[in-house]
Amino acid sequence: MAIISATGLYTPEHSVSNTELVEAFNQYVDDFNKSNAAKIEAGEVSALLHSSDAFIEKASGIKSRYFVSKEGVLDPKIMTPLLPERGNDEPSILAEMAVLAAKQALQTAGREAHDVDFIIVACSNLQRPYPAISIEVQQLLGAGGFAFDMNVACSSATFGLKTATDAINAGTAKSVLVISPEICSGHLNFRDRDSHFIFGDAATAILVEHESVAQGGDYRVIDSKCITQFSNNIRNNFGFLNRTAPETKDNADKLFIQKGRSVFKEVCPMVAELINTHVGANNIDRQSIKRLWLHQANLSMNQLIAKNVLGKEFNVEDAPVILDTYANTSSAGSIISFHKNSQGLNTGDYGIISSFGAGYSAGSVILQKL
Repeated sequence: MAIISATGLYTPEHSVSNTELVEAFNQYVDDFNKSNAAKIEAGEVSALLHSSDAFIEKASGIKSRYFVSKEGVLDPKIMTPLLPERGNDEPSILAEMAVLAAKQALQTAGREAHDVDFIIVACSNLQRPYPAISIEVQQLLGAGGFAFDMNVACSSATFGLKTATDAINAGTAKSVLVISPEICSGHLNFRDRDSHFIFGDAATAILVEHESVAQGGDYRVIDSKCITQFSNNIRNNFGFLNRTAPETKDNADKLFIQKGRSVFKEVCPMVAELINTHVGANNIDRQSIKRLWLHQANLSMNQLIAKNVLGKEFNVEDAPVILDTYANTSSAGSIISFHKNSQGLNTGDYGIISSFGAGYSAGSVILQKL
């Protein structure tokens, strides 16, 4: 049986408020409308609209977020984080973030890196295709065994958690780190009113171990279930083939794009059905589910899913939200929620870590308090 021995969290130092983002965005809008005034008047170009703090909070529940680099994001002429390219002899940014989160998890569990025999770096955007970020992390930590990267967008951490527990239950590994370093600001279009506020940056780590070697931990992994269903409603077209069509390589679709209303209508029932079916298949009374650590994408989505799983009268603390201060950190979100809100349950109580996102992909991991 697999045990979650510990978790770790890296939070970047730069917190950016809605007000700061709105000020930069609105200045960009004013500059754009001014420089395109003639075309706008002629009906050839649509005028851009201002954003606002109230609009952002109502649409998402987000109040602030963390970025690995604030420089550039708030400059209306740049509007992207500035991250100097590192040499091949320096740690990559993703690996550096991953190591910081992993070391915290190891320290909490009282474990050494050499105790780890499997590392999964699971995130929505990998800094490079090869060599794997996970193998770089393995070297930087001084861990043994083997490592690989995986990408299931916002569900990467739960899919990684399933992969880790399956490996432990199969005897392939005894101590696994699942790490999700997310620089979501790098693929966010800060010039798009509907999405310029959505993402933040962070990195999480989960140490999963076989119960025979675990030296602590509060939760047993009972079961995990993942599903995927193709959809174009959340998409990112950035890739190595963009250079073969240089005329479109800088188009907006190379950044984050989504059809928000369609996503809401399609994903919420899909996730609720996944969780409820998963719980039923494990013969667990839904009254025994005391905590939902959901992917932190949108407050309304989380509330609707929680109602469908926990009942309409669920308490806010039963489905904790970190969205207001971290924003959407893709795969890291549900793990941040677990990291910060895993206390307060009684022995035998159940909790569920669940993710959902592009793909569509969704994961459900049932935990029981030890």
